[in-house]
Amino acid sequence: MQQSHTTLLIVWHSRTTTSQQAAFFAAQSAQETLHSMEASSQVRVLCLPVEQVQTATLLNSAAYLFCAPENLGSLSGEMKAFFDQNYYPALDQLNGRPYGLIISAGSDGTGAARQTERICTGWRLSAVAPTLIINTDAQSPEQILAPKTLNTQQIEAAKEMGGLLAAHLALSL
Repeated sequence: MQQSHTTLLIVWHSRTTTSQQAAFFAAQSAQETLHSMEASSQVRVLCLPVEQVQTATLLNSAAYLFCAPENLGSLSGEMKAFFDQNYYPALDQLNGRPYGLIISAGSDGTGAARQTERICTGWRLSAVAPTLIINTDAQSPEQILAPKTLNTQQIEAAKEMGGLLAAHLALSL
């Protein structure tokens, strides 16, 4: 007999690895949280790059974590395309589901955060925590384009978001 799972879907896009690292640390913490709550058999964590996520994956998930960079004051094109492609097919089918948001930025991040929060509001998702903005302080073209490494504080913040979403799902079973 196949066991039914509730899914926490982590969707990420990254050019310089910041959002990817945040997604992976969040996923790791989510799995650790589920294990400690003895809910690993009921909740699974699915961490996918944005180009691999289809509408069916969204519809079959119970909670979401979106991790993306801010580019030129708005959401990265790939993540925005994901929302554009899935917005209407998923509209009115995700109502009330919990979500979290992690934005990586060189200096601000609020433009991408505001943009994504509006999309999630339209989907009638419910934020479980304030948006996490990971600021890398990258200002020169070389710094902006270079691969990044999250510092300890940024790693812990990403882990906290993943653990929070996992606990929220586990407690709702």
